[in-house]
Amino acid sequence: MCFYIARLKFGEAKLRAYREMDGSTSGVEDNDIDWNTEDELELDNFTLSPCSSLLLTGGEANAFSGEASSCPSSSNSKVLDQFIGMGFSKKMVEKAIQEHDLESSGDEEIMSPTSEEEKLLMSLIKMGYTEEEASIAIERCGLSSSLLELTDFLSAAHLAKAEDALLPLEQKPGLKHLHTDYPKKKRKLLVNQVSKRKRQNRLIGEDNETVRLPNPMIGFGIPTGPCQSHRTLPKAAIGPPYFYFENVALTPKGVWDTISRFLYDVPPEFVDSKYFCAAARKRGYVHNLPIENRIPLVPLPPQTIDEALPMSRKWWPSWDTRTKLNCLQTCHSSAKLTERIMKALEGYDDIPPERVQRGVMHECRKWNLVWVGKNRVAPLEPDEFEMLLGFPKNHTRGISRTDRYKSLGNAFQIDTVAYHFSVLRDMFPNGINVLSLFSGIGGAEIALHRLGIRMKNVVSLEISEVNRNVLRCWWEQTNQRGNLIHLPDVQELNADRLEQFMSSFGGFDLVVGGSPCNNLTGSNRYHRDGLEGKESSLFYHFFRILDLVKSIMAGI
Repeated sequence: MCFYIARLKFGEAKLRAYREMDGSTSGVEDNDIDWNTEDELELDNFTLSPCSSLLLTGGEANAFSGEASSCPSSSNSKVLDQFIGMGFSKKMVEKAIQEHDLESSGDEEIMSPTSEEEKLLMSLIKMGYTEEEASIAIERCGLSSSLLELTDFLSAAHLAKAEDALLPLEQKPGLKHLHTDYPKKKRKLLVNQVSKRKRQNRLIGEDNETVRLPNPMIGFGIPTGPCQSHRTLPKAAIGPPYFYFENVALTPKGVWDTISRFLYDVPPEFVDSKYFCAAARKRGYVHNLPIENRIPLVPLPPQTIDEALPMSRKWWPSWDTRTKLNCLQTCHSSAKLTERIMKALEGYDDIPPERVQRGVMHECRKWNLVWVGKNRVAPLEPDEFEMLLGFPKNHTRGISRTDRYKSLGNAFQIDTVAYHFSVLRDMFPNGINVLSLFSGIGGAEIALHRLGIRMKNVVSLEISEVNRNVLRCWWEQTNQRGNLIHLPDVQELNADRLEQFMSSFGGFDLVVGGSPCNNLTGSNRYHRDGLEGKESSLFYHFFRILDLVKSIMAGI
């Protein structure tokens, strides 16, 4: 890649980062983020045959398979598409390419000594760090350091700085109870913990997967099966506060090891929501909640497709043996695909040939298509999404159809999360204070409400205004007596703001959230960069904020 374009990319990244810090943008654009989606397909006992593509021909196959079709005619068009996709204007990129074509091939040699440093600088700046902070981190840790090691260093530096700032706060009203010797001692412990994680990352390595997904994926137990009654948590993980982090189970190698190490070495609990409802949803949960005496929400939700969608029973063919739907995603199939399926079947009075069955079933599993008439399939409606995920009827009504699918596809499965939260009901009979990160449309809040746990104060951080409005509307419609405080961006929540909240109502009892999975999910074939990706790196803000809350509460 030419030196000019690389410098252009670096300068644009810095400019965007500085604008974000100045308040001219709100961090990560919500239109570019699928906060919690994945392309999990339950294809047990099903082998994809070449004839499964019989329904899709030519360019239409790519359109309906969810893959972008890109066949540029030259290397320059590839470069043009790549940088336009990054957000640069077409005019700017064309100018850079023209200038590059006029330059000598020696530019690659000029670029090589600094390209790695610029790449690291850009990554850190996009995560919200200043250029000065990023440069110092690279200088101290070395160019050979991974992004994970650099964020370790910067997290330790930020925590130390934040806790130094606690010293003068002891004179503020409501904070007289902080211990004078707390910040120095705690800062030393935090730096030691982060340094320990860095050493573990070097020894274990991101590519060596030590966390294995269980089969069946039932975590510490489900309502209809055996349950584990006890586990031992690492000392650093013990609250207050309780914390609960969620993300997709099927991630690149090493991701769950890293998440676990940052969240105080707590092993993840992997659960598939098909054991709670009629749709699969493979997720990992890292939390320090008790696991004994869990109870499910009642009434129990429909457990099969037949129970959840009884109107489809009349039209369901005998050769479609599905009893559960696959993971509910943020997108749905097109009308052209469902029309093509109908035409492929209408020529047969009885059971179609096996090759046609395989093709139809592949698309039905992929897009969660259900039968709505003779030889007719259709995608699930948004209100059916709400029902399967445990949300109230019409919870997302009033926003666009596209936004409904996106918001619901990124949401918690309420019955699964409520089963885990149920242990809090007897622990907090007078109510609970919640810090909700990446709140979405309020899955955690609805789970607590359905359990009968009163929410005294909820500080909710959610970048999407559409999602914030959905949660606010539900809060008002259900006559919640507590306070709902909305903030737009986790990247802007700092120690001073946390101090203000915690001094006003005495700390948080639960910190909950699920950071974006864009760079973790298998549906992202182009930017599946793990926790170093643009969106999924926001996980480190969950850790940063949780660690700040724990540190502040340890001194109260």
